[in-house]
Order: sequence, then structure tokens, then C-alpha cells
Amino acid sequence: MYHQPVLKNRRTLLERAEKFISEIYFTDCNLRGRLYGDACPLESISSSLSQQRIPFLEAVKQNFEPYQVGDTFGPTWWTCWFKVSLRIPDSWRGKQVHLSWESDGEAMVWRDEQPVQGLTKEGEKTSYILTECLKDDEPHSISLYVELACNSLFGAGQGSMIAAPDPDRKYSVQKAELVVFKSDVRELLTDLEMLVDMVKLLGEGEQRGYQALFTANEMVNLCEPTNPSSFPAARSLAQKFFSQRNGESQHTVHAMGHCHIDSAWLWPYEETIRKCARSWVTVIRLMEKNPHMVFTCSQAQQFDWVKSWYPGLFSQIQHFVKKGQFIPVGGTWVEMDGNLPSGESMVRQFLEGQRFFKKEFGNYCKEFWLPDTFGYSAQLPQLMQSSGITRFLTQKLSWNLVNTFPHNTFFWEGLDGSQVLTHFPPGNSYEMKGKVEDLVNTVKNNKDKGRANHSAALFGFGDGGGGPTQLMLDRLDRVQDTDGLPRVQMSSPNRLFSELEADSSLLCTWTGELFLELHNGTYTTQAQIKLGNRQCETLLHDVEVASSLALCLDKTFQYPSEPLQILWSTATSVAVLNTLPWERTEVLPLTGGAPDHHQPCLGTIADYTNLGTPYQIFMFSPSTCFNGYGYNIGGVTEIQCWSHTHSHTHSENETVLSLSLCSREAISHGCSGNQFVLFDDVPLYWDAWDVMDYHLQTRKPVVEVVSPVQIASPGGLRGSVTFTLRISDKSTITQEIILDAMCPYIKFNTQVEWFESHKFLKVEFPVRVRSPNATYEIQFGHLQRPTHRNTSWDWARFEVPITSFIQLRAPKSPDANADMGSHQFTYAVMPHTGTFQEASVIQWAYNLNNPLRLIDHAPGSHIVAWSAFSVSAAAVILETVKQVVSTPCCCFQPLNPLLIRPLLSCDLLERVDPSRPAPITASGISISFSPFQIVSLLLYLK
Repeated sequence: MYHQPVLKNRRTLLERAEKFISEIYFTDCNLRGRLYGDACPLESISSSLSQQRIPFLEAVKQNFEPYQVGDTFGPTWWTCWFKVSLRIPDSWRGKQVHLSWESDGEAMVWRDEQPVQGLTKEGEKTSYILTECLKDDEPHSISLYVELACNSLFGAGQGSMIAAPDPDRKYSVQKAELVVFKSDVRELLTDLEMLVDMVKLLGEGEQRGYQALFTANEMVNLCEPTNPSSFPAARSLAQKFFSQRNGESQHTVHAMGHCHIDSAWLWPYEETIRKCARSWVTVIRLMEKNPHMVFTCSQAQQFDWVKSWYPGLFSQIQHFVKKGQFIPVGGTWVEMDGNLPSGESMVRQFLEGQRFFKKEFGNYCKEFWLPDTFGYSAQLPQLMQSSGITRFLTQKLSWNLVNTFPHNTFFWEGLDGSQVLTHFPPGNSYEMKGKVEDLVNTVKNNKDKGRANHSAALFGFGDGGGGPTQLMLDRLDRVQDTDGLPRVQMSSPNRLFSELEADSSLLCTWTGELFLELHNGTYTTQAQIKLGNRQCETLLHDVEVASSLALCLDKTFQYPSEPLQILWSTATSVAVLNTLPWERTEVLPLTGGAPDHHQPCLGTIADYTNLGTPYQIFMFSPSTCFNGYGYNIGGVTEIQCWSHTHSHTHSENETVLSLSLCSREAISHGCSGNQFVLFDDVPLYWDAWDVMDYHLQTRKPVVEVVSPVQIASPGGLRGSVTFTLRISDKSTITQEIILDAMCPYIKFNTQVEWFESHKFLKVEFPVRVRSPNATYEIQFGHLQRPTHRNTSWDWARFEVPITSFIQLRAPKSPDANADMGSHQFTYAVMPHTGTFQEASVIQWAYNLNNPLRLIDHAPGSHIVAWSAFSVSAAAVILETVKQVVSTPCCCFQPLNPLLIRPLLSCDLLERVDPSRPAPITASGISISFSPFQIVSLLLYLK
């Protein structure tokens, strides 16, 4: 009697199983080669090319010409529309039929004038299901349209993803046909794929891995690819294996569909709108087929785009939101940068975002969702809590270049002591694929083992969109409770955080900023964009203050609520893309209108109380970048000496040799202040994003003088000198250094003509300060960072953000012309004695960045001096005065000609907090602050 040999060689059995499901090897006889059955061509296909992104109803009216598969079209950023006519053969009755479509670019299938399916080869979506099981009463003849964008998921980089786009790239369709899809083959392939991955990832030392190996081998023995009747026996072996359960202590993975879409990255932002539609309509199709599926989605701006461009799709999204499958998260208008925007910009992110989610979906978000940003301000926990959010999910710190962040689940404590429960998915990705590797890494990488037994796994193609696939769902369904792997459950953010909150007593706390040790070049690249953003923030601030005061003086004044809301929404999403001209600059008119006798204004006040270092320097500019020795502005009583040459042929720098205050020297001995220096700037990969520590070893002072120091203003109220330096044969610096009467700081008005390649320009002020820390401004506050390099955590902060500073870089990818051209900016230096609070550094910084605005008035008109607000404590800054978005529901009694009682505090969503009254006394409003607290008050006009 024959006995089948029992094989034990791990390598041969593993590779046998791999080849049985391979897309490359032995597809003529393996299981993968049987995934599709019969195929037939389309009846006809024609195309129409458009340079613009046009709506469907306009596209179908274009002239369509016959198209042959393989023909090229383009170029990059254009759109090719295809008209497809097909007929499903009657003989395919009872079979699942797909339109198989493989092409370059990103495609959307339209049927009956509605978007129905995204198709992207890079996103593993190459077929549209025409019917799950063809019936006689179903239409066999169908007409479709396919809208194809001439760009990939990640733009159109020439040679690499982040390279400058190739404007002349051509695109083609490689396959367009009808096919029979064999779902039983797909199920068996998924079983074997998960078993093979368990063998490889559990390793040779794990018994469970060997059980997976022998199960897979037996399945191959039983399965005859050409005989579907052999499949059930093979599948039963897999089901028996997967049904062997874990112990009760096993880690639980909360799987959530996800589709991160950068609102603006390597493509025009109009393409982002189509990415959202392609991705989300595919999610809707998956939800229809998989009622247990859960999908998380953030960014109110993207929802708003889809609502406007694809109203039918948006209605479907609202339907699945009500069912609890499509879950809006985040609470902000977009997933914003966590370092550079002003404090008020961050407030508006939450205000506009939460208002949108409440209006369109019925609820405020409980979780702040920011997976892909490049650092996190220490004020974010307070901003979250004041916006109704107590939970935070992010991912990017797993990209740290030097140090591994020590937690995955912890409490994050901000400047004022506010805490939010924070989770970093331990799989270190926000675009998992539902594979065994994702689950194993989630457990292995969890840095809070024993403290947190629940983690998130966000699955779906991301960054450029795409989202989840049916295969990802099938993978996760296989291993819901399989011995050797963590438990897996389709879940929601609320369920995950509720589990974490229920057992949070052992969690650690991280205090202060979450600093990303990578992508710190993003603080400095595209300086004109950052300058424009800061100018917009300042203009919007001033318009709101002026409008609020105008309303106080004249009740007939019409506060420009709607234009301001639109401008803030634009400013907090994408002001101007790097590749586009400055076409969105707008002037906001102030117009009169009908009176409204109960229009409230909102004041946001921040307390900056904290101890500082005794002697500091600040580099401040309305642009956004500076890397230096500290943050604070200072004042000077004397410039003792200048270094300069009177000959154009000599190489000598025009630098500040001495700054003194009360006979105390500020510049380090033997050094010069205002020394421009040039560094090489060639990172490891992310050209425009990264600055590497080794660039500091390439320092070259800028020393060649083009025009020596000359007196521009001889004195009186202003004294100033000017000079010009040569950076290279292509680039120069022209600077005016200004001393103003009664001003405690020196201003450096600077113009740089910048035409370099992979260079970094900085300015140095070596100072006589011995302090282990320097103070840096952040949103509504400040923090200290080390000036030494004792540990790897200190060293990794060689390039750090503050909210206003300047440098120039010259990366070439993805924008070959980044920062080329003229730059104008101002910075200042202010030596001072005592703490920076005692020296009023913050107030002087505000004055520098927010100069007085002169307003013309009609000749002969009478101007009366009037002060609307005053603050008695120097530690308190009156930051923002604006009209509330909507009047809260409350009863008020008249108090005096200006205010109506009671005066109440509110949160950043403008919701009244009756438990926090603001008493009105004879001398004004009395408010108590804790350090760095942000307080908002509702003032009702009579």
C-alpha cells in the first residue's frame, strides 16, 4: 500500500506554495493563472482629449474619435475621456463579469451620469464589476464613460516620484475588455497568501508558522487549478487553521479603512478633488458589498469639494455616515501643518472644520486626525480641548531619523497642562494593506506593551488617494481571531479610544512639542508661499479687528462675515500651490449695510506668562523661517563698530562687530554678528523636504563686497546704512540696517537675489549667552529648546521651527525653480537685560510683524482718538477680535451702552460656557489666567 511521503524541508515547501500563487512564475499551470476565465472585446471605444478638467455633462458633448488600445495620449495634467460600449455574452449567464481596465493615469468610471468606480493600476483597482451574477433580466448592453487623468497617484515626476514633473509624458490604455472573474479562485488565493505570509513572518522558531506551512502544502496537494470541484476541500483546511483562536490576553487590532489624500502635493489641487471622488466612490461600492466595513475620512475641505462637484456622491456619503460605516474624523478644515501657521489660523482650522462636520453630518468630531504632518505644536492639546476634542491620532513621528519615539499610546500634555489621549498606530503606517506583516508589526512595534492592549490599523492606499480594496477586506476577515496573530476587528475611532480610555491608568505622559526629526527643510522651502501665507493671516486679522470696531461705532456697518469665512477657509487649506501664479490674492472691501443690534464680537486672549532666559536674541520676520541661537527680539543702545572695506576688489564682509547694552557686549568675542553664511544642501532623498545634519560641516561665510557700507539716513529719527554682498556670480544680498529713535531693536531690511542650486543661506549672530536653553515662539506661547548637544534628542534639533523666521534654500525636486528670484524680508536683533518678559520682547515682536496701518480720511473730517480695549497685565496678549460665526442661544439683559449682561466665556467653537463667567467691575472685565491659557470671551453689542 502506497504511503504519501511526509516532507519537512521548509524552504522547498514554502517556495512551492509561493509559486502556486505567483503572478510571475508558472502562471500557465498555477492557481493565479485561473483567476480570470473567458474574455471578450468591447463593442467600441472612442476618446476625447481635454486640456481642462471639465464636468461630465460637458465632457459627453465633446467630439469622440475611435481609440485603439495602446494608442498614446496626453500630455501630463490633461484629461482623456473614453466612451465605452459593451455587450456581455448571453453564455456568461450566472457568472461574475468585470470590465477589465489597465491604463496609465487615474480613472473614474461613469454610469448613468454618475461616478461609480475609481480605477488605478497603482492602487490595485483594475476592474469594474458589471454584475455579480449575470441574470437574464439584467442589461447585457451597457454604455459607460471613463474619465482618465494624465497623472499617476503621485503626480508625474520625471525619473522619480519627487522629481519635477515631466510635462510631455504620454499615457495609454493597455487593456480594455470584458472578463469572467472567478471569485472561488480569489478566495483560495487569499487563503494561501495569508498562510504563506504567516510562515515567513512568524519565522522558523514559531510552531504556528510551521502549522501554516504544512497547511499550505496540503492545500496545494488537494487543489487542482483546472478543477474547481477540488477547491472546497482545500478551503476547508484553511478555514480550520484560521478558526483556531487566540488566548484572551492577545492584543486587539482595530482595523479601519483609510485613504489619506494630500490636499496639495505633487499635483494641481483641482486634481485632489477628483482623487477624493475616485477614492470615495470606490469606498461606497465596497460598503454596499461589505456591510461590516468601516472607513475613516478627515478634512472638511475635501468633503466640501465633493459636495460641490459630485452632489450625488456626497448624498451617498451622508447615507453611510448615518449607518455608521463612513466615519468623518479630524475636526479641522484640512490636515494642516503643525508648525508654521499662526495660532489664530489653527483656531480657524478647528472652528471651520467642526462647524462643517456638525452641519453636514450631525456631530462634532471627537478625534483630531493628523497622520501625515511634519511636527506638532505644544499648543495643540489646548486647541483640541477647547474645540471639543480629547483624542488624537497621528503617525508621522515613526519617520524620526535619529531617535525612536518611546510611546504609541500615551497622554500628550501641552503648554498649559491640557492633556489629550494620543495614539500612534504601531504598524507605523496610515496605509496598510491588511497583510500579515501589518498585524505582526502592530504587536511587535507596540512600545506600550502591558499598558495598552488595543491599537489601530489604518488600511488603504494613501497620500495620492486610492483607499481600501476588496482584497484587503478579505485578508482581514480571514484572521479575525487566529492563533499566532492579534485579534482583528473592523472598528471605529470611538471604539478604539473608548477601549484605551477604559484602561488608561498605566499610560505615560509626554509633555511639550512632538518634534519630527525629519522633513525640517519644509520650514524654509518656498519662502514666497510662506510669506504670502503670513501676510494673509495678518491682513485677515486686521480686517476683522477693523470691522468689529466699525460695528461698535456704527450699527449700520455690515460686517463682511461671508467673504471673511471664504477667505479663512481658503487660507487654511491651500492659499497658492507652488506651481501656480499668485492668482488668488484678493482685496476685501469693507461695505456698509443694514443694522443688526445684536451682533456679538469674540476676543481671543493668550497668556504668555513663563520664566525665560536672562539674555537672548530673536530673529523675526513676516516670512517664516530662521535657524539661529534663540528666538527673542532685543534692543540696542549702541553699535560700536562696523567691519567693511572701501575697495570692490577685496573680500571682506560687512558685519556687526559689536552690539552693547548698558556697557554689556552682546556679540561673542572674536566673532561677528549679521554674518551671512552659505551651506551645501544635499539631503539623503527628500530634496525639498529635508535638511541633513552634515550640512553644518560645509559652512562658507559670504564675504565678497559688491557695494561697501554707505550711510542711507544720517540720523534724527532714523539712522541707517546700506551695503551689498555677493553670494556667487548669480546671487547677491542687499541690506539696510536701521536704528530708529525710541526703538529697542535694530532692523535688517534685506533683499536677496537668489539663483543657487542645492545651497542654504543663513545669517548668524553668535552671542555672549551661556544658557542651556533658548526660547522660541510658537502659537499663543513659547517654549524652550536646548542649545547644547548632550544627547541624540538634542542633536536632532539642529533645525527647528518658530512661527516667524527666514532662511533660503535651493532644492530642485519636486520644483526645479523653488525659491529662485527676489526675496525681501526683515529681521531684528534686540539685546536686553532681565527676562524677555521684563524687556517686553513679545510686544516688540508683535510691533515688528504688525506695523501700524495708515488710513486716509476725507479732508476736513474730524478724527477722534478712541481705544476699544486695554489690557492691564503685560503677560496677556489681546490676540483676535472678530464677530462670532453664529449668535449663541441665550437671554441677555442690557448692562450699559456697549455690553449686554452677562458676559460669558466660550470655547473655540464659540459655544457658551455658563460655568465660567467673566465678572464686570468698574475698572473692566476681571479674568484669571493660568500660564499659556487661551481664553475666549463673548461681548454682546447693544
